[in-house]
Amino acid sequence: MAIDCCLLAGRLMMQSGAETYRVEDTMSRMADTQELSATHSFVTPTGIIFSPGSPHHTKLVRIKNRTTDLEKVALVNDVSRKLSADEYTLEEAYSKLLEIEKVDVMFPLWLQVLAAAVVSGCFLIMFEGLWIDVPAAFVAGGIGYIIVTRIHELTRVKFFAEFVGSLFIGLIGFGAVQIGLGTDLDKIIIGSVMPLVPGLLITNAVRDLMAGHFMSGLSKGAEATLTAFAIGAGVALVFSF
Repeated sequence: MAIDCCLLAGRLMMQSGAETYRVEDTMSRMADTQELSATHSFVTPTGIIFSPGSPHHTKLVRIKNRTTDLEKVALVNDVSRKLSADEYTLEEAYSKLLEIEKVDVMFPLWLQVLAAAVVSGCFLIMFEGLWIDVPAAFVAGGIGYIIVTRIHELTRVKFFAEFVGSLFIGLIGFGAVQIGLGTDLDKIIIGSVMPLVPGLLITNAVRDLMAGHFMSGLSKGAEATLTAFAIGAGVALVFSF
C-alpha cells in the first residue's frame, strides 16, 4: 500500500498542475515515512515511474488528464505533511488521498466564466484600453472561456478547443467594433484571450528547466508553445477575413 499511496499522491499532483520537483519531493517524503529509503522516481507530464528499491517492483502510472487545480495540490501536500508528522497512518493517508481524488474542488463553471469575463475587462484596462471597450471584452472573454471548456469536454483536444475559443473571441470583438459597441479591436482581443494563456504552464516549464528536469521542462514548454500558437492562429484567422 505504501507504493500505491506514493503513486496516487504523485498522480493527483501532476494532474492538478504541480511542478515536477514538488511531485518527486512529496513522493520521496511519503516513502521515507514507510522506511522506503532507496526510492527513485522519474516524473513526466504523462507518466510517473516509481522504484521503491529491492525487493519491491518498479511501478508506473499513466497521467491522461491535466488541469490547473492548486487547491488539490495543497490538499495532497497537507496529507504528506501529516503523514510525515505521524498524524496520519498509512491507511488513513491513502484513504484521504482517495477522497481527494473523488472530490471536485474546482469552482462551478458559472463562477469560472464570470472570473474569466472580469479578468478580460481588467486586462484590457491594464493594456491601456478604453473603458468603453470593457463590456465587449467582458462578453468576449466569458463566451470564449465557455466555448473552450465545452469543446475540450467533447473532444479532449486542448489545442483545438483553444483555437475555436480564440476564433470566437476575435469574431465577437470584430462584431462589437462593427456595430459601435467597441472602438479598439486589438485591445479587446488581447484582453479577452488572456484567461486562455497558459501562464502556470509556462512558469512550471521554466521552473523545471531550472531544477534540471529537462524532459518535463521541454515537454511543458512545447505544450505552452502549441497553446499560444492555437490562440494566435484563431485570432489571425479573424484578421484574415
